[in-house]
Amino acid sequence: MKKDLISPFESRQYMLQKDFELYYYNDIHMQPVADHTHDYYEFYFYLEGKVSINIDGMGHVLRSGDIVVIPPETVHHMDILNPNVPYRRFVFWVSTDFMDHLRERTPDYAYISDRAGDGHFITNFDPAAFSAFENRIYRLLEEIHARRFGRDEYILLAVDELILALSRAAYMKDSPAGKTEAMTLSEKLIAYIDEHLEEDLSLDLLSQKFFVSRYHIAHTFTDTFGISLHRYVQKKRLEKSRHLITSGVPATSAFLQCGFTDYSSFYRAFKAEFGISPKECRM
Repeated sequence: MKKDLISPFESRQYMLQKDFELYYYNDIHMQPVADHTHDYYEFYFYLEGKVSINIDGMGHVLRSGDIVVIPPETVHHMDILNPNVPYRRFVFWVSTDFMDHLRERTPDYAYISDRAGDGHFITNFDPAAFSAFENRIYRLLEEIHARRFGRDEYILLAVDELILALSRAAYMKDSPAGKTEAMTLSEKLIAYIDEHLEEDLSLDLLSQKFFVSRYHIAHTFTDTFGISLHRYVQKKRLEKSRHLITSGVPATSAFLQCGFTDYSSFYRAFKAEFGISPKECRM
């Protein structure tokens, strides 16, 4: 389904729509794009690949979970460090007029764009937080590509929510007060999961460990990150397994070190997540 949402890459650097445009790109052996500017905001969500973004003459090697905000009239281009690795990202363009319109409703919308100022803003999110943005964007892309009842209004609401969610996340990372507003349980759960990926991480076990109901833990994850606990744990285990395999650990050992108990299930999940088999990942 997600493959149906991919757009063919083109070097166009101007908007065709009045307010915003959203693209999902997945390329390999793509041609580089030279230094350029545009008169709108570019929100860039980096999923995977081997690339560096050059902004005003300074290079930044990107890593999964990075979100880059490029203000209007800022010189930038991408350097492809390894053209043989799939280069996957979301590109979200927002006009200055539309951003100003949101700012008039409340300055909260514009925190993320104002944070970039006249230069740029790069921030990294952990897999759970970044997955929440992925899920929002996939739902928005599905609506853009469909012809459903209430489509136009749904798209406007989803765009508003995406920009506000970006601003809230940036504020939470910047503000000591914001960091402690509602993330205490989530942070404890994530820290525990990251340290115990090879162990049982069921709702029942975490409920006993943190003296919180299964229902509360489940809703903490879906409400805060937009994905289930099970999906978060699986993504973390798959990321760790990919790191081990690319470091030379055999896949038949890596999957056990990451909490998987059945290789066939691990193989299917790995290929669904990364688009390649564990063996191909090591090549």
